[in-house]
Order: sequence, then structure tokens, then C-alpha cells
Amino acid sequence: MGRLQKILIPFLGLVLAFWFYSARDTFNPEMLRGKRVIVTGASSGIGEQMAYHLARMGSHLLVTARTEAKLQNVVQRCLQLGAASARFVSGTMEDTAFAQRVVREAQASLGGLDMLILNHVGASYFGFFDGDVEHVRKLLEINFLSYVAMTTSALPMLKESEGSIVVVSSMAGKVGFPFTVPYSATKFALDGFFSSLRQEFAIQSINVSITLCILGFIDTERAVRAAAEVLQERPAPRDECALEILKGAALRRRELYYRYSSTRLPLLLRDCAAELLDYLVRSRYRLPAPPGA
Repeated sequence: MGRLQKILIPFLGLVLAFWFYSARDTFNPEMLRGKRVIVTGASSGIGEQMAYHLARMGSHLLVTARTEAKLQNVVQRCLQLGAASARFVSGTMEDTAFAQRVVREAQASLGGLDMLILNHVGASYFGFFDGDVEHVRKLLEINFLSYVAMTTSALPMLKESEGSIVVVSSMAGKVGFPFTVPYSATKFALDGFFSSLRQEFAIQSINVSITLCILGFIDTERAVRAAAEVLQERPAPRDECALEILKGAALRRRELYYRYSSTRLPLLLRDCAAELLDYLVRSRYRLPAPPGA
């Protein structure tokens, strides 16, 4: 009976979750028309695609990333696609002062803020943890502390607009993944901070939504370059992923899983069959042969 419960409970959770999300899927692009939005990490990948989707929906955009030339192209394309307005600020999120500067620019140029999309990520290696503590520290500054700094700076405007915070995270922030130790640590930190902050918003009756986006393997250039030869699965398309994130944000969902089958379903095993989940995670990789094999 105990084993049967371990199987039935996750299955029942899956059925209820599928029904819940299907019932709430009433997204309309008009929800984002005229909204004032910051998108970080917008020069490529998912961030770039989110900017283009928002442009088609008629949003006001402020995009940011490291490379000015790429951002100029993104802004030009956003205007061609119908953005109400589009501008950029280039710089590195290693410096929390830059994160705060982006928010000040939104206040000056957009007159406020309706949605803060935190999507940027620092470069990290894909391999066994090499003991480099300094790399972990640097990655925490980019992937975590800059998120905190931007949220803190943007919160007065978001409270006024009763807006939204969108945090782009990963399955590696819910489950320990091999070969991504520093990256995974930063994503776990995001989950802890923003989940706790959501609780405090509820206690204080602050009507600002927080959507934590749990993503699987997406076909961004960086992810494919790092993991395509090791992961035994096909990456999901970044344009579709970007649109799903925006839908979840507009509907003010607590968490967004993409793709659902490769993210939410495995997590149903986390509490009732943790060792099985660990095995399934490892089975996704083409692992090197052990020494002497």
C-alpha cells in the first residue's frame, strides 16, 4: 500500500496541476499593451526573444545587457515590431550600482515600471566543481545579488503600479544538478529570496506579484554550447519559452515551468522518491567512464 501511495500521490498531483494551469490559461496579449517593462540579459537568448514578444504586444521597453552593439540591434528590431517605445542601457551586473542605475533610467524615461524581468546570468563552466571559491562569489554577485539590488530599487515603482517581478531561474535551482555547482547555488539562492519575499508581500498586503520561472534545457547559444554534447535530450525553443514566461507573468502565476514535462513532473518525485529523482537526473547525461574502466 505504501508503494502504491508513492505512485498515486505524484500522479494525482500531476492531474490537479495540469487542470489548474489549463483552467487559468486565459492570457491575452492586450494585458501587456502599454506596460513599462525592464528586461535584463536582453541582447541574446530568452531575454532577446521576450523583448521581441513584448514589442509585438505594444509594451514600453528598457532592455539591458553587456554589449551595446547587440542592444542597439535589439532596440531597432523592437521598434520595427511595434513597441510603444524601446531604449537600452549597457553595462555589467557585476556592479550592483549598474543594476540600480538601470532602475533609475526606467523611472526617468518611462515614468514608472509595471514589470521587472530578471533574466541575466554570468558565465560559468560546465564540469566538475574545481574548488574555485572566487568564481562562486563572482557568480553570486551577478546571478543573485544584482537581482536583489534591482528588485529593491524597483520596488517603490512596482508598489505604485501594483506590478510584477519575473525571475528567470532553472531546474538547477530546485534540484542538485551535476556539472553546474556554482550556477545551481545561485539559482537556489533566488528561490529562497524571492519565495520568502513573496510571503512578506502577502503579510504586508503588497500587491506585487513574483513569478519564479523554472526552465529546463533551452536552445540558447550558451546552453547549447555548454551542454548539448552531454545532455541526452533536445533543447526547447527559446522563442516559445520566452512567450510562456510572459504569459505566466501577465497571469501573475507563482511559478512557471517550461517545459512542463521535463521540469514540473520530475519535481513530483522530490519528496517521495528523492534517490529515484537523483538517478533520473544523472541519467540525462552522457557521463564519462570512471577512471580505469
